[in-house]
Amino acid sequence: MDYDAIILGGGAAGLMCAARAGQRGKRVVVLERAREPGKKILISGGGRCNFTNIHTAPDRYLSRNPHFAKSALSRYTARDFLDLVERHGIAWHEKTLGQLFCDGSSRQIVAMLMEECARGGVELCCGVEDTAITHADGQFGVGDCRAPALVVATGGPSIPKMGATGDAYAIARRFGLKVVEPRPALVPLTLGGDDVLFRELSGVAADVVASAGKAAFREAALFTHRGLSGPAILQVSSYWQPGEPIGIDFAPDRAEGWLLEAKRAAPRGDLRGQLRTLLPERLAATLAERLALPGDLGNLPDKALRKAEAQLGGWRFHPNGSEGFAKAEVTLGGVSTGDLSSKTMAAKAVPGLHFIGEAVDVTGWLGGYNFQWAWASGVAAAEAI
Repeated sequence: MDYDAIILGGGAAGLMCAARAGQRGKRVVVLERAREPGKKILISGGGRCNFTNIHTAPDRYLSRNPHFAKSALSRYTARDFLDLVERHGIAWHEKTLGQLFCDGSSRQIVAMLMEECARGGVELCCGVEDTAITHADGQFGVGDCRAPALVVATGGPSIPKMGATGDAYAIARRFGLKVVEPRPALVPLTLGGDDVLFRELSGVAADVVASAGKAAFREAALFTHRGLSGPAILQVSSYWQPGEPIGIDFAPDRAEGWLLEAKRAAPRGDLRGQLRTLLPERLAATLAERLALPGDLGNLPDKALRKAEAQLGGWRFHPNGSEGFAKAEVTLGGVSTGDLSSKTMAAKAVPGLHFIGEAVDVTGWLGGYNFQWAWASGVAAAEAI
């Protein structure tokens, strides 16, 4: 069977690319290993799909080349995708921080993409086991399919239980493209050593500012039986380097000197009582115990209270690792942007070979940014086929 393009992967990027290319009059086939398309879309956003973020901007993506994502993101914006959602009558809402979700189910987004593919006459083949690639005389072959363009949209190795693999990297290396070492991103972090005592707080969450390196995010942090999770921790996990600490500000709304003011206002109060006004009881008790400043505030030296303030404003945790690809929402690293065109997502040295979505070394923040990259990179490749 001869096509204009073969797309490997029926996820967000692959389906978007297929739909746009098909509607441009191209004959397109999508080959998907799973029994149904869009499996990662279906589980996203708690089943409601955080399909984009209205604050999408290139500086909210990590890559060895921070400029690479600019072209695709500027040509297909969050507003463009939202227009598509609204044309299909899908009700949506903004949750927090520009994150857009379906009012109903993630299945609405998959159904929308499938309808768009149908409009473009796209052929979809699911349950495809053999994706061995041939390449000769300007033609790519996969099984019985032949085409001058091959688009690799197989994602990264995050969430392997959904069928994720590192196939894109093997394909890239076969054709001489470099791969930036992949590692888990947007992933819970594990604690050991002196920090292991905080595991006893499993299930406790608090609004904090978490930081790693120069990056800082204000959202919820959640203590787990293995360490730390929650949106703030997932965000900084993409910036955290093994061996380095992460910081947590447990009092982000308190101005400098707040404990000294508390001492003057309520000298018979104690540190634990002050922390209870900020944090859940169990967390307040644990932090107060670790700070080891018992007794009335009025009897504590100002110097000791200033030190406690500093510790609460930048509590250092030392993760001993992460929960790995099994719990990572996305993958950091991937096919090197140095070997790809930012305009077409095509390999510079292999005409007709494109890489899109999570397979590429472009990783967004938590909150719909990675879906927007999937849509934008998919459209960029579709317009070049």
